[in-house]
Amino acid sequence: MPDTVLYVCTACRIAGDAPDGPRAGARLLDALREAAARLPEPAGVRIEPVECLSVCKRPCTVAVASENRWTYVYGDLDPAESARIILDGVGRYAGTPDGIVPWRERPQEFRTGVVARIPPFPPRAA
Repeated sequence: MPDTVLYVCTACRIAGDAPDGPRAGARLLDALREAAARLPEPAGVRIEPVECLSVCKRPCTVAVASENRWTYVYGDLDPAESARIILDGVGRYAGTPDGIVPWRERPQEFRTGVVARIPPFPPRAA
């Protein structure tokens, strides 16, 4: 099974972020890393910070991608409360052959927070 990468936008900022404190995206990254460390098995999910996912109107934002699977971008995630929910959704994604989790099996935050669904990169022509 291919590795799954969870990209976390560390530049995301929400109302109330202190100008000199860590941004909401960076706090979400920390929460995800802490929550992942408490899981019994990481299930082949790698958490990677990215400088910007360009979804500034829907912070906090993450993207989940894997070779030969659909890529999803999710926004409107709470930096303090959504780490467990995100990891649950990414775990479900990682357990599929194509990245498509049936609608009813997706966490509510993934149903309402989807920003984009991007098809797998096409294979090279022979």
